[in-house]
Amino acid sequence: MKLGCFSVSLAVKDLQASKKFYENLGFEKFHGDEDQGWLIMKNGKTNIGLFQGMFENNILTFNPGWDQDAQNLESFTDAREIQSSLKEKGIDSGDEIETESGPASFMVTDPDGNTILIDQHV
Repeated sequence: MKLGCFSVSLAVKDLQASKKFYENLGFEKFHGDEDQGWLIMKNGKTNIGLFQGMFENNILTFNPGWDQDAQNLESFTDAREIQSSLKEKGIDSGDEIETESGPASFMVTDPDGNTILIDQHV
């Protein structure tokens, strides 16, 4: 199973304060819209998403179809295939994705209550 780009999506209280903190750790703005309350910060191959007012808890995010630079991969495991595989293994992944191809997403929760977002953009 190829899950693609990995990042931690952080629920932040103050986007500007968090941006400055992570810049001090060597991260740079990679993508996002500060007016909408979100940024993707990058340090080498490490990605961190900063999201103000969008969700309550931190989320582990995988983007099937993308590499760590948000470039399309030639080969990847489609989100629908990942969801089907998880369901076969008894893991609740919510409602089945209704589209046959293209962008799709779903969430699962690990045994410790951590949310994992599978978010395919291609």
